[in-house]
Amino acid sequence: MDAEGQKNHLKAYGMTYWTLEKQLKVKWLLNYRGGSFLLPDLAEIRRECQIRGISFEVISDVKTEEILEFIDSPSQNMESVVLEKAPKIAVYSPKGNPPWDDAVTLVLTYAEIPYETIYDEEVLNDGLVLYDWLHLHHEDFTGQYGKFYRTYKSAAWYIEEKRQAEALAAKLGYAKVSEQKLAVALKIRDYVVGGGFMFAMCSATDSFDIALAAEGVDICEPMFDGDPSDPNYQSKIDYSKTFAFKDFILERNPNIYEFSSIDMTSKRQIPMLTDYFTLMDYSAKWDPIPTMLCQNHTALVKGFMGQTTSFTREEIKSNVLIMGENKTNGEAKYIHGIKGKGFFTFYGGHDPEDYTHKVGDPKTELELHPTSPGYRLILNNVLFPAAKKKKQKT
Repeated sequence: MDAEGQKNHLKAYGMTYWTLEKQLKVKWLLNYRGGSFLLPDLAEIRRECQIRGISFEVISDVKTEEILEFIDSPSQNMESVVLEKAPKIAVYSPKGNPPWDDAVTLVLTYAEIPYETIYDEEVLNDGLVLYDWLHLHHEDFTGQYGKFYRTYKSAAWYIEEKRQAEALAAKLGYAKVSEQKLAVALKIRDYVVGGGFMFAMCSATDSFDIALAAEGVDICEPMFDGDPSDPNYQSKIDYSKTFAFKDFILERNPNIYEFSSIDMTSKRQIPMLTDYFTLMDYSAKWDPIPTMLCQNHTALVKGFMGQTTSFTREEIKSNVLIMGENKTNGEAKYIHGIKGKGFFTFYGGHDPEDYTHKVGDPKTELELHPTSPGYRLILNNVLFPAAKKKKQKT
């Protein structure tokens, strides 16, 4: 899985998942040649790799033992992690086709990793218990319809999306969309606390935390929910309820395409050609989880924009790991934390291979980006629940 040895990094994850589906174990060799996968040498696995265009090497049992001993050496910042079971994956996304695409569904499809789509009804009916890994589509959990009001309030898709959201909220017994979205956010919170793995990108990151912090407080203006917001709502925000963020200031103006001060989009002054973020280097033997989530063939990853492009460092809780950052700009791009018995990862931006993805833009063709480092980070999270849990070293 290094830069020189692999011609299709993304499909290699799908091949690993396919192997796990066959009830075969895989070893993920953290920090060894870009985070390589050690698969059983079976004719059907070789054939499937060839069909999918994945680079692989066949090695002897003796060579395998040499590699594993090398990785196990205290002098090497490497670790071998056993992957045991193909995680059952859910993507929280509206039914039908929204006017923008989602990077996670794109890369799962390209890598040939199966997933199921769920939405509010399934979540509220406790459907999350069926899944090991949950991705949050670019949702607005605050009930403000993505803050698209100023630019798209007259667009047919915006009007229809608002109508459908209000109809669904009414069907599920809620007076407002914001109340229904809060109920969904609370169910997702409970899923994570109970041991689930949650991954979110773009506006699903900060809007999720904002919804939790604003529980019981009306932060929506009349064009969103039909009545005025609480005039003192900022003072009623409870940061203790969030997963990742603290001390943020909400954006009151409904005409500004922004939720809060968490997002760095309007604060950053970085030209596209020099917009990169750096992945952190962790101890593979002592910190295998962040090491796993940062596996890549480069530590320098191209930046990309989104409604929530990146996160203000000062507004991230101290117990949350910043795994990818742009230090010169004071922003975090890729963060991870523990909540109860579960885990969450927030990844800023919309599409790792489409710098300024806008509503209505064509989808990214991943056939043109089979070695994308930015998309690899998503797939690291997909395989994360497959890892055999080790006892913490003390």
